[in-house]
Amino acid sequence: MESRSGEITRLLDEFRAGEQAAADLLVPLVYGELRKRARRYLARERRDHSLQPTALVHEAYLRLFGDTTIKWQNRAHFFAISAQVMRRILVDYARSRGAEKRGGSWTKVNLDEAITGSFGRPQDFLILDEAMNRLARFDHRQSQIVEMRFFGGLSEEETAEVLGITARTVKRDWRLAKAWLYEQFTR
Repeated sequence: MESRSGEITRLLDEFRAGEQAAADLLVPLVYGELRKRARRYLARERRDHSLQPTALVHEAYLRLFGDTTIKWQNRAHFFAISAQVMRRILVDYARSRGAEKRGGSWTKVNLDEAITGSFGRPQDFLILDEAMNRLARFDHRQSQIVEMRFFGGLSEEETAEVLGITARTVKRDWRLAKAWLYEQFTR
């Protein structure tokens, strides 16, 4: 019997090869995990956030399967890209909810609060996004690791598989990236 991970990878390959029906078969296999991740992202948002996990998953689905240029490698890669897409949706949503254009009245937030706490205001998420963008310019691999581990919920092993590096390297870079982000938030 084919493992769930193997089945997801097979369906991603079929979809990439142009078989649209593969996307329909893929949805029930990934929907629960995407919804769980969406709930986790939105749990960090303010309580009265109008974007719901289901809406976030549906918007991500439209973007994921609407872009035929994505070349998914496997299940872990799919969820890594999903994390990236959900992050972009939340950033776009925060911007559209009236965040000030250049961050004139933004306040700094502690990284631990940002990673484990909640985003009470749309600006909080935008501050984290800007720090992530700076990290990407400083060290692209570390920013990918933060995105996959924090936003995507991927394990060290899954992140290593997607990036083609060892889990030990992921662990080291994850630690360095968190320290770098912490320094950015406490300046």
